[in-house]
Amino acid sequence: MQPSFQSDGRVRCTVAIEQLGAAIPGRVLLRDAWVTLGRDEFRQLVLQVTNCSGSEIPRNFPLRRDGVRLFTRFMKDGKSSVRLGSGTKHVQLLFSNCPPDQLRRFIQTLRIKFKATQEGIRPVTERTRLLSGLPRTFDTVSPVQARDLQQGNVSQALADVTATPTRGQTLRCGPQKRVRVESVGGNQVTEIQPTKKLLWLMHSKATLTQEQSLVLNAVLSRKNVFFTGSAGTGKSYLLKKIVASLPPNSTYATASTGVAACHIGGTTLHAFAGIGSGKAPLHQCIELAQRSGVRLQWLNCQHLIIDEISMVDGEFFDKLEAVARTVRKCEDPFGGIQLIICGDFLQLPPVSKSTEQSKFCFQAKSWQKCIHLSMELTKVQRQTDRDFISLLDAVRQGRCTEEVTKQLTATAAHRVERDGILATQLCTHKDDVELTNAKQLRELSGEPRSFKAVDSDPVLVKTLDAQCPVSSIIELKLGAQVMLTKNLDVSRGLVNGARGVVIGFETEGKGLPKVRFLCGITTVVGLERWVLKGPAGTHLTRQQLPLKLAWAISIHKSQGMSLDCVEISLARVFECGQAYVALSRARSLAGLRVLDFDPKVVKANSCVLQFYRCLRKEQFLAQASLISYIKADKEN
Repeated sequence: MQPSFQSDGRVRCTVAIEQLGAAIPGRVLLRDAWVTLGRDEFRQLVLQVTNCSGSEIPRNFPLRRDGVRLFTRFMKDGKSSVRLGSGTKHVQLLFSNCPPDQLRRFIQTLRIKFKATQEGIRPVTERTRLLSGLPRTFDTVSPVQARDLQQGNVSQALADVTATPTRGQTLRCGPQKRVRVESVGGNQVTEIQPTKKLLWLMHSKATLTQEQSLVLNAVLSRKNVFFTGSAGTGKSYLLKKIVASLPPNSTYATASTGVAACHIGGTTLHAFAGIGSGKAPLHQCIELAQRSGVRLQWLNCQHLIIDEISMVDGEFFDKLEAVARTVRKCEDPFGGIQLIICGDFLQLPPVSKSTEQSKFCFQAKSWQKCIHLSMELTKVQRQTDRDFISLLDAVRQGRCTEEVTKQLTATAAHRVERDGILATQLCTHKDDVELTNAKQLRELSGEPRSFKAVDSDPVLVKTLDAQCPVSSIIELKLGAQVMLTKNLDVSRGLVNGARGVVIGFETEGKGLPKVRFLCGITTVVGLERWVLKGPAGTHLTRQQLPLKLAWAISIHKSQGMSLDCVEISLARVFECGQAYVALSRARSLAGLRVLDFDPKVVKANSCVLQFYRCLRKEQFLAQASLISYIKADKEN
């Protein structure tokens, strides 16, 4: 099944049609089908299911006023179901392998159209339908308009979808109570958005920048895409949008590191490939990939996402490309798999031993034939201070001017601590981080509180530890410096990397920690869930506090975070791009303190700089060509 452009009233997915309560229950499975919301000759809402091959007659299912139930608990996995009918006989439509974003918008459209139109349309009996003599018709519903939102109480319709209820919900007409949706942790309540914002909720793609939209459209057009950009340009956000726009069963989200993979709900690239380190000769790598579970992944994969590509070695990429062609028995680049690749080559390079010379992926022999479109995102969203953005851009390019040196040296005097929340030390080595956090926690008075994670498979705790941003056991004390490891409420500043201090614990229940955050919010932090892929495509989950000790954190582990107050010592920087990654974690220059700054640590790889010069030139020419095409088309 291929992703495609479509309206919010239509989705492409796998559909199972079940006749429930009948004398002879039946089940029909359509592996590739269109589900379309439309109206019949009586203007009643109808769901039409059509086999994409066109080999079967379309099936129409009327949405009657008193007999529609929606099940949306697993909508994030591209699954949902609709139960139609009442009494002992009813039909159930089960949707699966549907791009989650498209499924969400489809269900929202269904709810809104149903609630907005049912009050004014009387139900039509089967007898009336037969005696009318009207020809059978089916018209796809129009896009949601403002008038649809004004009719009935539609805020409940959207709330039901975003809340992902645990059991079926019957669609009702008439006034509904204002809904409050609890967070997973159970200690945060969010009210429904006002009606004027509902259109924005319906079309999530409106939140993408023009650059991000171009990348998403290229992906949906089946192009192999590499997109890059400086830290804070929304690469991770766009990647999550892309994952949600592709069919789950044939999409494999991977990354070069476990933590990065967890952020997009995937697995490491090495785990997906199944060829170990890739250092073995090609024929041995192919043999490893031919093992039953690994081979099945390669054959099922139609869309392969690779995040943090800068840390993937070029030789390993070439091995993967050759393995893909052999295992899939297809000589197209990468065996015909669509590639969606993301990362910044001016950040952390591939990990290699001191005796080996690693090369970047863009230096791989197969890179040029595999990538159709390369695009650099330029709009920085993490930082808003234009001077700080310019400073970071200079550091990214390996340029350390007198002005940059002056500004960074001056930060040594910054007082970034506030309200008992200390600056997080960014370290180049993991051992330094563990020693610092353990020592600081030990020096606090009082007994430690231990919080143990609930894992779906305790046997694979080491796999979860490697990929999850939180540990299986978290120890906290009163006064412990902590940071969030997950976005809880972006609008209130409770985001991944938000800094805080533990000011107490609940006296009842699980004794959850109460944290005062630098953004001004004080709240009890509850358990959150992480879902990632384990061996052979299995799903692993971990429930744990979304917190980690924050006296210190490694530069590698900080990728993807926005830190409120950070202290950096760059004396032990040993890689090109490492200083840039560390500095770009800071949300602002005022929240940054750099110790013992030395201009020599600001460096960028010359090959990478040349690669980006060529990329920008190609991107400029491509955009100029597109503008000329659009202008000529308008004139004609």
